[in-house]
Amino acid sequence: MILLLAVFAARGVTVKVLTGDHPGTAARACRDLGIPVAGDQVLAAGRVDGLTDAELTALARRTAVFARCTPEHKARITRALQSDGHTVGFLGDGVNDLPALRAADVGIAPREAADVAREAADVVLAEKDLTAIAHAVAAGRHASGNIATYLRITLSSNLGNVIAMLCTGLLLPMLPAQVLTQNLCFDAAQLAFAHDRPHPSVLRRPTVLRPGDLLRFITGFGVLNAAADLATFGVLALALHGLGTAAEPAFHSGWFTENLLTQALVMLLLRLGRTGAEGRRPGPVAQAAAALAVIGLLLPPSPLGPPLGLTALPAVYYPLLTAVLALYTAGLLAARACRGRREASW
Repeated sequence: MILLLAVFAARGVTVKVLTGDHPGTAARACRDLGIPVAGDQVLAAGRVDGLTDAELTALARRTAVFARCTPEHKARITRALQSDGHTVGFLGDGVNDLPALRAADVGIAPREAADVAREAADVVLAEKDLTAIAHAVAAGRHASGNIATYLRITLSSNLGNVIAMLCTGLLLPMLPAQVLTQNLCFDAAQLAFAHDRPHPSVLRRPTVLRPGDLLRFITGFGVLNAAADLATFGVLALALHGLGTAAEPAFHSGWFTENLLTQALVMLLLRLGRTGAEGRRPGPVAQAAAALAVIGLLLPPSPLGPPLGLTALPAVYYPLLTAVLALYTAGLLAARACRGRREASW
């Protein structure tokens, strides 16, 4: 039980006890289970009746044990915690827990609970083992972190591509087959996020996608991606000068290669919670990003290139592309560091 409480604390989960027992009995039980409870954190729920909702919210924030609780007390305290911005899970097994099980964001009941409690619960524990709750919290944090990473990377990259395509749409637009191939490669590579293990910092609190924050992220990194594309167009104009009619397939090939390489960099550098090298072997995301980069470099000069309207690029293009990618990487790292400092100050 002590180990389980340590796991909950590491996940940012606070344990509160709502019981019908005497305050002294509840406090003793908490101490025996290893739940640290100070004297001023134990409260008889009868005091709740004379409090307004705002007062109860403030009281619930600093109280660890509510004793002498009626079913109505449990439900009201649950709602008070929710109004304070918390996601509340309630574990109960009796008929008197029914209102709180229904009020909670996640109602949890053991298999041996009363029939009505199991029916009202969102989750029924198959075994008498509370570590299942800790595992469920960790799995949820993993999934939400990976979903947030996928959305941030996909939407910012797509915005950058749209801006670049609008800028060149009247000049040398990419062919539909090239756009579809590019998107297919990027989308296939992003399937690796389903198997990624987020940084431990992601597990310390729930991942919340705030619309305003997500929009700023997409806009900032999308514009940075578009800037890399526009710089590539300048490099291509310099490298392909004098090729005549062969310039269009070479332009498309250079753009195709640069786009997949920048998207591979984004997959590596903008993963949620990642701030540096992990010091371990490459995971599925790193492997997928490497495969994406290889496709971007080898597909245009391969036999599959001509059917897609792609061709081999002049050797002078690659040093120039390397310079663009180095500047893009520096810009990504600087923007990520700036954003990290801003989030740390919130």
